[in-house]
Amino acid sequence: MSPGLLDDVVAWFRDGDHWHGAGGVPTLLGQHALLTLVSTLAALVVALPLTIWLGHRRRGGTFAVNLSNIGRAIPIVALLSLLALGVFGTAAFGPFGRSGLATLVTLALFALPPIVTNTYTGITEVDRDVVEAARGMGMSELRVLREVELPLALPLVVAGIRLAVVQVWATATIAALVAGPGLGRIIVHGYESFQTAEVVAGSLIVAAVALALELMFGVVQKLVDPRPAGSR
Repeated sequence: MSPGLLDDVVAWFRDGDHWHGAGGVPTLLGQHALLTLVSTLAALVVALPLTIWLGHRRRGGTFAVNLSNIGRAIPIVALLSLLALGVFGTAAFGPFGRSGLATLVTLALFALPPIVTNTYTGITEVDRDVVEAARGMGMSELRVLREVELPLALPLVVAGIRLAVVQVWATATIAALVAGPGLGRIIVHGYESFQTAEVVAGSLIVAAVALALELMFGVVQKLVDPRPAGSR
């Protein structure tokens, strides 16, 4: 980054007009967080129960993983365009703005692969001897899943959620491409007005929060790990 551009970026951050009103950073940050939260929760509600059960039964998981990964082969902008112009339309959807439903579905589909893959892998990689020992003690299948498999798989499950959250947060900037809310509006406006400093400033905000989310979930992942610290 050139010294002149760096000065312009600093000046952008110091401009009070960028921190107030409907187009201010706090408002856009809240919109971006809402997009990320709702789309990730939707993916979790759909993926977690089914994948946990498939992992416990050791059946159908490979198909589920491959099916969820199909979305990775489709460019995210193309997927959003197809959904917005197709079944979900471009109408406003509450606080999620224009093409809001299409944006939420797109981001939820984008969140599925790491959640499905990590959850299924975490459950299936639990030591079979431990599982069989639990069954030998008379535990029901539900208790084996709840008290043995899930606690041991939880760190990997959280790792999948961490990947999903960070990816969705970074990708939620696409909402601005269809006149939606969020921090992407700063970046898009910067491109449209040829203001490189604004593009850089918006990108830095998104990157900084993504890093904070990564670190936060990394701590959570360590806290839920039932293994002794020395054996991880």
